[in-house]
Amino acid sequence: MSAYVVTGTDTEIGKTVFSAALTQALGAHYWKPVQAGLDEGGDLSRVAELASLEPERIIAEAYRLKTPCSPHLAAEIDGVTIEPDRLTLPPQRPLVVEGAGGALVPLGGDVLYADLFAQWDLPVIVVARTALGTINHSLLTLEALRARGVKVHGIAFVGDPVEDSEATICRLGNVRRLGRLPLIPQLDAASLADAFAANFDLSDFI
Repeated sequence: MSAYVVTGTDTEIGKTVFSAALTQALGAHYWKPVQAGLDEGGDLSRVAELASLEPERIIAEAYRLKTPCSPHLAAEIDGVTIEPDRLTLPPQRPLVVEGAGGALVPLGGDVLYADLFAQWDLPVIVVARTALGTINHSLLTLEALRARGVKVHGIAFVGDPVEDSEATICRLGNVRRLGRLPLIPQLDAASLADAFAANFDLSDFI
C-alpha cells in the first residue's frame, strides 16, 4: 500500500508516536489534516523530530487551530469553519495520514473522521493502548469503521504486553495484529526506529 490512515481508540494513547515510527519505516510523507492545540507546536513538529523527516516530507495541515480540544469545538472557538472539501488527500506517496483522537471525533456539522476515512478509501490502522478498557474501545472502533465501509488494515498496540486483551481484540474483532510498540523510556528517532523494527514486520505494510 502507498498510503495509510492512522486512527486511535482514544486520545493520548501513542497514536502520534506510532505514526512517526511508521512514517520513518516507510520513508513516507506525513500529513495531519487538522491540528487542534498549538501550544507545543502540534503533532507535526513532534513527528518530524521522531521520524527525522526532511522538510519536503512534511505536508502542512489544512487547518491549524489554537484551542486544544475536539476539532469541531476548536474550530468554533477559533471562529473557523472546517470545510471537508479542503481535506482532500495530498498527492505525495508513500503517505501516512494521522487523524485526531478517535475514529468518531467530529470535524464539524455531521461529519466525523470515520466519514472522511470512508471517503478517502485508504486502509486504516487502528492504534490501541493495552491498558484496562482497551477491549471495549477497540471493538467499538472497529465496528464504527466497518459500518462505514472503511478498510481496516490491522491493529497496532501501544504499551506493556497484555496478551489476553490483545488476542481477544484480534479474535473478536477479526482484525490482524500488526504488533505492539512498547513504552520507550528515552524516546528519540533512533530508539523509536529500533523499537518499531523489533516489534513490527515491515512487510505487513508494503
